[in-house]
Amino acid sequence: MPNAAQSPSSSRVVLAEADTDRALPRIAHEILEATKGSRDLVLMSIPRRGYPLARRLAAKIAAADPSVSAAGTAGQLDVTMSRDDLQRQPTRPPYPTALPAAGIDDKVVVLVDDVLYSGRTIRAALDALVDLGRPRIVRLAVLVDRGHRELPIRADHVGKNLPTSSVEKVRVRLAETDNVADEVVIEDWSE
Repeated sequence: MPNAAQSPSSSRVVLAEADTDRALPRIAHEILEATKGSRDLVLMSIPRRGYPLARRLAAKIAAADPSVSAAGTAGQLDVTMSRDDLQRQPTRPPYPTALPAAGIDDKVVVLVDDVLYSGRTIRAALDALVDLGRPRIVRLAVLVDRGHRELPIRADHVGKNLPTSSVEKVRVRLAETDNVADEVVIEDWSE
């Protein structure tokens, strides 16, 4: 893992703001189609960048189906204490878990995250989710799937599949969390 003094040997933007603007409506429509509408639909995001993505998806879903409220559809799920790498990684600040008013019991829950990599964060999210209730169905939506799975987890809805090497890092930057225009960058840390 790179330290603060290192910098990537190269980086390239692979998704710009316009690409994200095209991917999110497509994902929202895929979710509506897969769930046969928005009835009992809940989006649970994984902090940090999953939350703004879930809010954007909720707004797109609400625009496509006026019977759903964007504000009441998206929640946030803290996975910190369910992670299997707490001893290896530096201390992580916990984020609040915020369930939508309708809860998750017997709902169609779509977990939303920015990047799917090893699958370990999603495994932690599944553990944290079952501590809160019993969804009818759980699906996964990600902006980027970069491969390199360590667990048998796959995304149901993907904005972009990005084949990467293990020495590359995928960075998602969003206006809401990073105060920059949306972009996805691949950084090469091979040196």
